[in-house]
Amino acid sequence: MFQLTNQELMVLRFQIGTLKTGRGQHRKFSPYVFTEQGVAMLSSVLHSEQAIRVNVEIMRAFVRMRRYFISHEQVLKKLGEIEKTTASHDEKIKNIFMLLRQMMLPPEKPKRLIGFGR
Repeated sequence: MFQLTNQELMVLRFQIGTLKTGRGQHRKFSPYVFTEQGVAMLSSVLHSEQAIRVNVEIMRAFVRMRRYFISHEQVLKKLGEIEKTTASHDEKIKNIFMLLRQMMLPPEKPKRLIGFGR
């Protein structure tokens, strides 16, 4: 169990859109929160039906969060790979357009040589 920092509390406050700061308005102190291991340890101490149900739901929430973060990590890796391949494609496409422009230019007329021919 640990207490949230002011910065973590502000992030939480913005996420749920409640709680005002100031004298006499809602929460004045940062809340204490549990880690996943803390919840598991708490389950070994509390044995009531309600405590067990709450503990199971909290553990499920941790599992859902872990899955969420893993899926986002995979998406970020894929985006990085795509970015690398498109960067090389961009360069190749530029080269193709440059060659096409050169090919579309009218051919230069051969210059007529002045003087004696060899």
